Amino acid sequence: MRIAIGSDHNAFDLKETIKEYLADTDHEVIDFGCHSKDAVDYPDVAFDVSAAISEGNVDRGILICGTGIGVCIAANKYPGIRAALAHDVYSAERAQLSNNAQIITLGAQIIGPEVAKKVVEAYLNVSWAEGSKRKVDKIVEKEQEFVSENFKEAVAGSNCSVN
Repeated sequence: MRIAIGSDHNAFDLKETIKEYLADTDHEVIDFGCHSKDAVDYPDVAFDVSAAISEGNVDRGILICGTGIGVCIAANKYPGIRAALAHDVYSAERAQLSNNAQIITLGAQIIGPEVAKKVVEAYLNVSWAEGSKRKVDKIVEKEQEFVSENFKEAVAGSNCSVN
């Protein structure tokens, strides 16, 4: 599996720890930054990882910031992305099993490195069995409705036309 990973500067050390942990697995890890402890804005990294998933360049993503909340909110703004905050094995498994989340988010100031490894392992070792498909489909439909409406409004305000 191709895994995108990214963090802000607050979570750089935990990102590096998880990368090292995943190096011993069959997964290919692609690092979207940050690449040092120099300050970066977490939405930029979250959008890059989300784009890679949306474009089919990676299978799943792991995003990390101080709490995991900021990167989760940012990733969920990207159309088609479902990101879930996970700080324990059960929530990591359910993120995939119940919600088909393409991304899990972690908080480096909340979770320690050993627990983070177990959370990542749990997330990557399960596959969506469509157990909550009806609910996920409702989320996808609502998102598509909003995206479609916003596109029509944007086009209406331009010189373009929509059939």
